[in-house]
Amino acid sequence: MANAGTVLTARPTPEVARRAWPQWLALGAAMIAVAVASTAWSDGGSRLLLGALGLFLAVRGGVLLRTAPGLDGELAGRARTLGTVAAGAGVVALVVALVSEVAAARVLLVAVPVVLLGGALALLTRTGAARRGGQVLLVWGLLVTGLLVVTGLAQDWARASDAATVVAALMTAALAVPVLVSAVNLRAVAAQPAPAPVGGGCGGCACGAGGCGS
Repeated sequence: MANAGTVLTARPTPEVARRAWPQWLALGAAMIAVAVASTAWSDGGSRLLLGALGLFLAVRGGVLLRTAPGLDGELAGRARTLGTVAAGAGVVALVVALVSEVAAARVLLVAVPVVLLGGALALLTRTGAARRGGQVLLVWGLLVTGLLVVTGLAQDWARASDAATVVAALMTAALAVPVLVSAVNLRAVAAQPAPAPVGGGCGGCACGAGGCGS
């Protein structure tokens, strides 16, 4: 998915869309599959979720680091920073997921409130629909955080970790929806015919000044 990150912020050409839409479709389907499997697998759902997230971050970080030298100035530095952070976090998440189910569940217990509240605060800095979405996400983040804390204090933190895994699975499935919608939109762009050659195929000769014979 080296170029897929650009297709959501700018209208891609049919050539780019043809390469990108299968990647987005596969990613969305994989996210739903991981979400469903993690809720059904009581003994390893947390490890599956955290491992999948770690794999995605590691791959995405590697792509950013690979493409950074081809970017200019500030963009190259930003890509290197984000790539390093994403790859490092992905490797750590993979290691934790491989080592222990309990550790993976505890990581999700902390990560779920951080992601919800952090995402809400990031959206609140914007305007329009993004800001309204941030307000909704902030309310949900506070409710989920409160629920996890109450569950941990009133019962035990293992139950709170299980609840956080379910919330993380629902978040993964919800995030898969815009990914699949993007795949459908890209498929529509990919099906568009290629634009006709400029100058009707005359190669840019002097057609406008009396014809090729002139």
